[in-house]
Amino acid sequence: MDKLPQSNSSLASDVTDEALFVALKNGDSAALSVLFNRHGRLVYGFALKILANPQEAEDLTQEIFLTLWRKASTNPDCRFFVRYLVTITRSRAIDKIRDRTRQLKLVEKVGTMSNDITPEPTPVEQVSNAERSQRLNHALSELSEKQRQVIELAYNQGLSQSEIAAQLDIPLGTVKTNTRQGLLKLKRILLDADILIYE
Repeated sequence: MDKLPQSNSSLASDVTDEALFVALKNGDSAALSVLFNRHGRLVYGFALKILANPQEAEDLTQEIFLTLWRKASTNPDCRFFVRYLVTITRSRAIDKIRDRTRQLKLVEKVGTMSNDITPEPTPVEQVSNAERSQRLNHALSELSEKQRQVIELAYNQGLSQSEIAAQLDIPLGTVKTNTRQGLLKLKRILLDADILIYE
């Protein structure tokens, strides 16, 4: 994950949020540092309350302040800066929960497809299931090793992204990226093979 910019200058800690926001728009990274020190704990606490995951809450806190820095010139005037932070934190956290839910559903559907065989399938069903399983295995084989690994750990072992990161000894951001890219590629391959994995 990108880090917050380092500042070589300093601003008094008693400067108002509004003045800091103006300084931020003028490219003063010290303003971002003061705002982060002043409100980072609030953003983290609110994100943690919604996400219920300390690592994701920490990542989101960094993302929000990085966004403030990168898009400072296009941000609206913020006379109510705390309210603005709370609103954007809530919005981004809900987006992450939706992404997490979509990924989980996709993994569950992919798993269902690979195991969806009736106790006594008819010969036609046997052929259909075998073809579908073969296509799924082929699609998985086209993913990179890391993409396939994180998807299989999530489905077969039910591990969270943080647990996968710990088990594979890789950054959480790498797990998220491989999961997202792997699922998108898997969806594309299966759709190309006329297998619908979304309702």
